[in-house]
Amino acid sequence: MAPFRFAVQVSKAASPAAWRDLAHKSEDLGYSTLYVPDHFEDQWAPMLALTVAAEATSTLRVGTLVLDNDFRHPVVLAKEAATLDLLSDGRFEFGMGAGWATADYEQSGIPMDPPAVRIARLEESLQIMRSMWSTGTATLAGAHYNVRDAVGSPQPVTPGGPPLVIGGGSRRILTLAGQYADIVSVVPSLAAGVIGREMAAESVAEKYRDRVEWAREAAGARAGELEFQCWTAAVQVVPNGDEVCESLAPVFGLTPEQLRAAPIALIGSTKEIAATLHERRDELGFSYIVVHEAEMEALEPVIAELAGT
Repeated sequence: MAPFRFAVQVSKAASPAAWRDLAHKSEDLGYSTLYVPDHFEDQWAPMLALTVAAEATSTLRVGTLVLDNDFRHPVVLAKEAATLDLLSDGRFEFGMGAGWATADYEQSGIPMDPPAVRIARLEESLQIMRSMWSTGTATLAGAHYNVRDAVGSPQPVTPGGPPLVIGGGSRRILTLAGQYADIVSVVPSLAAGVIGREMAAESVAEKYRDRVEWAREAAGARAGELEFQCWTAAVQVVPNGDEVCESLAPVFGLTPEQLRAAPIALIGSTKEIAATLHERRDELGFSYIVVHEAEMEALEPVIAELAGT
């Protein structure tokens, strides 16, 4: 099994100095990676913010969780990703997705095609970028992109390109993740286009088992090489986990038992959370855990106990 590691997802900071401090703090607390999402809401531009975070640290990995493929042309993005991999000395994790947030498309005016179209476009994009990184050039006459002799310069430090993270909750996107990704980031189904009670209903452990299996089936012979990542939405390090689950469960539209078992939740004492993570790794393969800035300090004892084991 892959050793445990932890990431923190952050959208912005109060100032450039605060951003650098946050990167240092993440590194000092034992986090493997600092991730930035990709939306048109009140957040910083991910690639620029990550470049600064990488420059401010020495061991911290930086990554996108995840870029929306529809926002950037793959030839442009391949150059940006290779440059960040180069500047960070191979500490960049390249997270890609097909897009899901309706508000992003409404605000920008970018057409939001049906999921099958967006995922097919993402697959072509991945083919172009990987070719640029591995062979130094790319040519593709596809349904969505027509690229001829695109030059892959600079070349990334990481052979073949930075580790690829593909995130999602549908069978289509997780099949693509199994075929292409190094890290599979499993989330609830986001088909509704917003984060709400529909997402919570998709967060029960049984549905996560299906999602992991979809990716493993698609990976075939390399299924054992995949690293499975779990994004969390409810993290509380508390001595009274049962009481907290009782009070929070109605917010998610779940029973307390469902909430405690849901991979999006980590609720309980340090010892209880560590035991829960061991169980989830054994049962579902989740070894890479993503939390948010609000929980990053509280989780430090768990990280100290589990990271690298």
